[in-house]
Amino acid sequence: MSKQKKIIKNSLFPVSVFAIYLGVLFLMSGIHQGLVVLMNKMAWNGFIQTMVPMVYWGCVAVGLTLFARRKMKNTYEEPLHRLAEATEKVANGDFSVYVPTVHAADRLDYLDVMILDFNKMVEELGSVETLKTDFVSNVSHEMKTPIAVIKNYAQLLKNGTVTEEEKLEYTREIEEAAGRLSTLISNILRLNKLENQRIDPEIETYDLCGQLEECILQYEELWDEKELDLEVELEERTFVRADKELMGVVWNNLLSNAAKFTEPGGKVTICQTAEDGYVKVSVSDTGCGMTKESVRHIFDKFYQGDTSHSKEGNGLGLALVRRILILMDGEITVASEEGKGSTFTVRLPVQDHNAEYIAEYAEVSRNWNETGGN
Repeated sequence: MSKQKKIIKNSLFPVSVFAIYLGVLFLMSGIHQGLVVLMNKMAWNGFIQTMVPMVYWGCVAVGLTLFARRKMKNTYEEPLHRLAEATEKVANGDFSVYVPTVHAADRLDYLDVMILDFNKMVEELGSVETLKTDFVSNVSHEMKTPIAVIKNYAQLLKNGTVTEEEKLEYTREIEEAAGRLSTLISNILRLNKLENQRIDPEIETYDLCGQLEECILQYEELWDEKELDLEVELEERTFVRADKELMGVVWNNLLSNAAKFTEPGGKVTICQTAEDGYVKVSVSDTGCGMTKESVRHIFDKFYQGDTSHSKEGNGLGLALVRRILILMDGEITVASEEGKGSTFTVRLPVQDHNAEYIAEYAEVSRNWNETGGN
């Protein structure tokens, strides 16, 4: 930033303009003196000697005015007119406008910086508009699918010829579709609240390892159903300061994705370590993995790299995970190789040097020791 300030001119009229005016006035004064000497030598009458300097300085004033007018037009008026026209287009919904700067990149002034910021703002608005359009389109599509399933199976149930077995199957399909629709709406509302800062995280000190164990046990039936080899490496306990409920959303999404994308008989590994003031949790699987393109977009809303599992989700889970971790001052990274599996790694800060945290941590540790870990 300091480097940028050095190359940005604070004034639209540099010292060179003063030098030009000074040089011109010196030159014009010299010419004026020459005219006076010439008129005296030629003994012109008084009227002519009065009118010639007036006409002369009138021409000088016109020239300087035209120069200043041209300078102001190139420096102020034309860029501001272009900016005004571009602003009107943006107000009418055209986000493809671009306003060129007045000077080159190495000679920028504050008007150029304003134009660059305007271009960046328009670009961001265009991206937001595109995301909004895609979001509405994706939401409509995602809602349409379970609604169509519910409608079709409801019509089949109205048919009196269906067997009891078919009724149970159709009812189960309707229930699953309704569940997907409910999850979709819940995730949309939750993500919208997170993105618009309408959720105030309830930060508390709690045992992360205990939370991970609870989340892992929730998927015990799924591990057994797919005969997955589960490997868990956790410390005895690690305390973090975060919103416990929101972090539960993070772990449940990562664990469910690992189970979903791992073929029966595969392996899922959960590893937790603490280092350099951070706690690191990685969830690895031996599933289908992702392409480099999928890795780049995996945290985008509604993006689903593996469409074969699209009916099991709605592409909002990882977008929720990333947004939650931003609120917790954490981060998430992914390493994946197509056909070999993926590893999602979460980093959360555990060090907080304020007195309140130290006292709270000491109290938790003391209670733990007094109760013997119960």
